[in-house]
Parts: sequence; C-alpha cells; structure tokens
Amino acid sequence: MNALLNLLEDNALATPETLAAQLNLTPDEVRSQIKQLEKDRVILAYKAIVDDERAKRTHVKAVIEVRITPEREGGFDRLAHRIAQYSEVRSCFLMSGGFDLLVFVEGNTLQEVAGFVSEKLSSLPGVLSTATHFNLKTYKVQGVLREAVVNEERLQVSP
Repeated sequence: MNALLNLLEDNALATPETLAAQLNLTPDEVRSQIKQLEKDRVILAYKAIVDDERAKRTHVKAVIEVRITPEREGGFDRLAHRIAQYSEVRSCFLMSGGFDLLVFVEGNTLQEVAGFVSEKLSSLPGVLSTATHFNLKTYKVQGVLREAVVNEERLQVSP
C-alpha cells in the first residue's frame, strides 16, 4: 500500500485504472485499497494546492512557535488538540527544540492573525510564550514549486 500512497500523494486525481496499471493490480483492487485507507483514516483528505497570488486571494499566513506547559495527565496533547480546533489554525505540530508546538495559521488580514495570537492563543492557560513569523512570499509549497525554474545557472564559487 505504500506504493499506492506515494502515487496518490503525487496525483490524487489519478484514476484507479491508471494506478492499477502502475501497480500491477486490477482497478477493483485499487478501489478497495483506497476505500480501506480512507476508512482507516490513513488518507485524511484530498486537497488542491492553490497559488493564492494567481487566484487573487490575499490571505495572511503565519507560522507561530508556541511554548506550553505539559499537563500532568496528557502531556502536550490536550492543549495541542485545543489549539488545533481553532478555525484559524491550518496545521499544528509537536516539535523538538526550543519550542513545543509549531502552528500554521491563516487569516484575512494581518490584524486578524495578530488578534488570534493575542486574544485566543496567548491567553490560553498553559501557553507560556509565542513567536509569530509572517509569510512574505511563497516559493515552494507541499513539494510543488510555485513558479517554473527559468534559469538553472550554477552559482559562482569564490576562490
């Protein structure tokens, strides 16, 4: 099933017939495996990767480093799940290093994102500190280059 997942990650719109030919399976076997993967929540969703600039969408995106206090029973999980429930949150990860959670958020304006951080996130019991980094320009997202590489000239090396 790993091969099937790899193919679906590359192109979720590939037909069962196309996938079956690549995997030496029947289309019905592929459909069955996909159905089972969806049922088991191995496949969580199918999403399009959209170029916001070309789509003329002006979302403000930010990445927030969050330090939290682990709870006696449940560690980081309970607070992380609570933070992940907010509609502004697009992704939330437990991290190693100098902070505990990495939270990706999105809003319509800079003020909306700032308001989320100051009014909702920072005020939660257990949140020790936050550091917000705003996305200024996107070059690559989810493994896809935003623009085709025009010039693959090698960088000069200094002596």
